[in-house]
Amino acid sequence: MTAIVNPTPFFSLVSAILILSNLCLNEAQTTGFGVELIHRDSPKSPFYNPIETTYDRVTNAVRRTFSRVNRFKPTFVLVEGAKSGITVGSGEYLMNISIGTPAFEIVAVADTGSDLVWTQCKPCSKCFEQEAPIFDPGRSTTYNPISCDASQCQNLTETGCSSNNTCQYSVTYADNTYSIGDVAVDTITLASTTGSPVSFPNTVIGCGHDNYQETDGKNSGVIGLGGDEFSLISQMGSSIAGKFSYCLLPITETTKSSEMNFGSSALLSGTGVVSTPLIKLASFPSFYYLHLEAVSVGTKRINYTDVSLGKPDTKGNIIIDSGTTLTLLPSGIHLKLESAVAGQINATRVHVPEINSLCYDAKTEFAVPDITMHFAGADVKLQRSNTFISVSDNVTCLAIVSYGDLSVYGNVAQANFLVGYDTEKKTVSFKPTDCSKN
Repeated sequence: MTAIVNPTPFFSLVSAILILSNLCLNEAQTTGFGVELIHRDSPKSPFYNPIETTYDRVTNAVRRTFSRVNRFKPTFVLVEGAKSGITVGSGEYLMNISIGTPAFEIVAVADTGSDLVWTQCKPCSKCFEQEAPIFDPGRSTTYNPISCDASQCQNLTETGCSSNNTCQYSVTYADNTYSIGDVAVDTITLASTTGSPVSFPNTVIGCGHDNYQETDGKNSGVIGLGGDEFSLISQMGSSIAGKFSYCLLPITETTKSSEMNFGSSALLSGTGVVSTPLIKLASFPSFYYLHLEAVSVGTKRINYTDVSLGKPDTKGNIIIDSGTTLTLLPSGIHLKLESAVAGQINATRVHVPEINSLCYDAKTEFAVPDITMHFAGADVKLQRSNTFISVSDNVTCLAIVSYGDLSVYGNVAQANFLVGYDTEKKTVSFKPTDCSKN
């Protein structure tokens, strides 16, 4: 006897899923939403080490700055495997997201310096050990591999093709971490801090079947939040009106989580908001560039163009990056800045090899000068906690360093500011904020 199956319940379920997805997207557009941004040293983080002191964590974060800055290379090449400069373990913040239907939760490095969202997937030809279960795409009803002739595959650079006509990717990072696997679409779900979870169907992801990472067991992959076409931010697109923001807690406050907002929740308004153009460079589309005109130390202004960089000063001369701890300036400008700061501090200098910056004996409290970053159209006055960090009980160091000719606006400088990105209007805005109360 042949069983007769009534298709109505199935189509009702599909319709319900589509309606819920549309409701989620409508909520993202009209009311916005927020997600938890977990510092890697938070007790909520898989990287958390209860034995470490606050100073251990600060020193480690400083070291990660210098391991991370090599990311200023092309960030994502399929199959050919050009290195993305980030080191997977170097990101300072993590996000919990869910992939597939039913939703499968992963914890991954949230990175504004790369684009692809990828996770380890079953079956593994080679996977690094991770504490959490590995995503099985065969269990997701919304997972679909992308064929080699699909537009998404065609739009990716240097695509590869498997024997079964599935689009393949290969990404390698500066610490020799790599991931190789299938390019697919699936539903990404974010757990909102302000309401119901928000889902984004048909999001392009990387499903890694051959992966390597130096440190096992800590995270499942990378959430690319950069500026190129296939980052999570870009794929959210019109559903968040191109807007996201974050409010980062100071580096020493790791017991609480920071927050990242999207859509209308990411709007900055009120007293103190300043905005500067967001610049996209074709040669490095993943990175968010600003134009830094000068830095002031007290009343002394140091113009960015005052110092010969060996190349013309062009628009878009500094990357803003939440995953880099310290702020980096080209050596010539940094020397002038350091000289100006040292000239206004009455304290005993000490040498700290790990940071190679201006450091002082902090057994006796001392005053520091105001430092202001003059971005195009936006003067951002920094607080002491943005410019100096304590690396031990008795030593405090300038959190602005030199690393060749690289310019990066790091997360210490951004702490206790609401930082809003509008990728449609092409602006980045800053508002002084107590992020512990945000």
